[in-house]
Amino acid sequence: MTNVNVNVNVNVNVNGSGPRTAARWALAFALTFACLLLVSTARADPPKVSSDVPPPVASGGLPAAQLAGIGFDQHINERLPLDTTFIDEEGNPVALGNYFGKRPVVLALTYAECPMLCNLVLSGLTGSMRAVSSDVGAGYDVLAVSFDPKDTPETSAKRKAQYVRRYGRPGAAAGFHFVTGTPESITALTRAVGFRYELDLQTGQYAHPAGVVVIMPDGRIGRYLYGSEFSPRDMELAIAEAAVGKASLTNQLLLLCYRYDPQTGSYSARAIGAVRIGGVLTLVALGLFMAQSARRNRRASRSSSVPVPVPVPDSGPPARPAGPTTTTTTSGDGT
Repeated sequence: MTNVNVNVNVNVNVNGSGPRTAARWALAFALTFACLLLVSTARADPPKVSSDVPPPVASGGLPAAQLAGIGFDQHINERLPLDTTFIDEEGNPVALGNYFGKRPVVLALTYAECPMLCNLVLSGLTGSMRAVSSDVGAGYDVLAVSFDPKDTPETSAKRKAQYVRRYGRPGAAAGFHFVTGTPESITALTRAVGFRYELDLQTGQYAHPAGVVVIMPDGRIGRYLYGSEFSPRDMELAIAEAAVGKASLTNQLLLLCYRYDPQTGSYSARAIGAVRIGGVLTLVALGLFMAQSARRNRRASRSSSVPVPVPVPDSGPPARPAGPTTTTTTSGDGT
């Protein structure tokens, strides 16, 4: 846990009113909000998971010495052997590269006769994808490759129908692909992905790691997600990163808040990304408020500069102009 001590002293003159006082209050609120966001996101960082914890493994009956060699070697940004040939659900040979070029691909390495773990991986993957906003076949595809050379196109078709029905969204059949291959094609793909597994000759079962690999449209390896249950958030972010610039704005913002941890095969929150987003949003809101206040000030100044006519007081009817004055003189004798 990260401890952050923040002391904020904000002095705001609350006397008076008008845009200046409102702007001070907005600035105080923005500073307080940014500090609280820093504290909350710093405390939200999850504890680090030890790198010694391996992904789940189907052990079969192998001794511990052989089990130690089972797991994933992450080959991020390395390209798959796209010219390798596999067999699709209808029995047709198809180059691996045919499944790439348009959108990300979630790759699951499983086999039909696996007693438990492979079904858990595919069920967990399907449940996670049901909570992801984009649809299989539109935003990304699913490619389930059997690493057992004994599997057949018939078993692939049955498994595809099962998980397409479980996923339940329209048009999903076009985005689900279940393929089988020869020992040579299987070896080429598993080595490229870093998928280490062993066959138990006594039981005929495979000891193998559990997880899926998200591949970019050009066939380069993007992210590894470990386990048999996958967080919808991790799945969404891994697909968004693999989309190479085609992710939605929401997912691009989320990628600023979360970072991929290759040791755990998952995403964890990072405080600095959330603080950046919070700071940008706060500055945008504050800028809009200040711009609105400035427009109000300009309107008020323009209205105060318009001359107002002064009324003249009414003094009654105008005085009559003075005419010529006549003077009468009277003599002493009356004439």
